[in-house]
Amino acid sequence: MPDDFRVERAQELLKNDLFVEAFEALETHLKDRWENSGSQEVDAREDCWLAIQLLRQVRQSIESIVTTGKLDALGERFGPLT
Repeated sequence: MPDDFRVERAQELLKNDLFVEAFEALETHLKDRWENSGSQEVDAREDCWLAIQLLRQVRQSIESIVTTGKLDALGERFGPLT
């Protein structure tokens, strides 16, 4: 997939209301489960923590595509900084 197309698609995802809503709802649900788990539910808390971390990594990966694409575009426009 061409880089500018990837950047454009990543930007669309990050601005998509349903995508944002789904991420926020899932993170809220996981945090609620984590905070309301019983003292003996160690595995459940660990699973929630891991799921939250993975969710954040997915978002950061998409944001990274956008950031890298913008930096590449600046590099093409202005040339190397050496």
